Amino acid sequence: MKVLVTGGAGYIGSVVAARLLEEGHRVTVLDDLSTGFRDAVPTGAGFVEERIQHAGRVLDPSYDAVLHFAAFAEVGESVRAPEKYWENNVAGSMALLDAMREAGVRTLVFSSTCAVYGEPESLPITEDTPTVPINPYGASKLAVDHMISGACRAHGLGAVSLRYFNVAGSVGGRGERHAPESHLIPIALQVAQGRRPSLSVNGDDYPTPDGTCVRDYIHVADLVEAHLLALRAATPAAHLICNLGNGRGFSVREVTEAVRRVTGHPLPEVIGPRRGGDPATLVASADRARERLGWAPIRTDLTKIVADAWAFAEAQAGEADPAENPA
Repeated sequence: MKVLVTGGAGYIGSVVAARLLEEGHRVTVLDDLSTGFRDAVPTGAGFVEERIQHAGRVLDPSYDAVLHFAAFAEVGESVRAPEKYWENNVAGSMALLDAMREAGVRTLVFSSTCAVYGEPESLPITEDTPTVPINPYGASKLAVDHMISGACRAHGLGAVSLRYFNVAGSVGGRGERHAPESHLIPIALQVAQGRRPSLSVNGDDYPTPDGTCVRDYIHVADLVEAHLLALRAATPAAHLICNLGNGRGFSVREVTEAVRRVTGHPLPEVIGPRRGGDPATLVASADRARERLGWAPIRTDLTKIVADAWAFAEAQAGEADPAENPA
């Protein structure tokens, strides 16, 4: 297949693009590099530095499918600057759907999010859980899901939306990095490396067993396999929505303890206020993904997820700060 990967210079998009190439697909990455990295684009993929709004300059009838990762994805930022999220995530996705329709590209895999569910009343979260997002990021992703459903009904698009929970780990020398960094595991690893003085814990008064937020972590390698399965499962005029998670939640404190175990370094913490728009607990049921995609996570151990993320962080640090030449 010939596929366009939007946001393919980012963390998840680049890992998926590399895996698609391994499977023998022809891949073009479209990314404006606002949050992605040029060196993350895998060798063998075409690259177009462009905003998602201009996907029509790239798409033509030779493409078979689009995998759409091009979105801003920071909860706190979305609360501070919601207009940024409506313009990029919603308007950009609408432009992409228009370009797909004009080019006759009829298969889409969309990177959605558990943030569409907001504060669920019961756990684990299924695809039938009411979608009541509590921040503009989640709301923007839900709006795109609605747009996709409409395109499937009206124009015969075949689409799969994958609602991720927290993604971590690394594979093939590609891992999580943001500038600035905002996700828990890479930040904790930076503290272990001595690149930050301490870890800021955003609230310890949530209604959870230890007072810190609980999240369902999924290894990026498991996530990648779900995308390949979704690409094959997309059916014309149908929109399949699947949660992706391991079905178990880990608190912030459990994550920090795993970081201490893996790295062997202390991890000073500073307790701060809650972050706006953060639900207390998000844990997935991935039963539908098992039934409809034939997918199941196999790398569910938190220590393994952290260890793979640590390997990537150490490799990045080595590249940025090479050892001095003793000569």
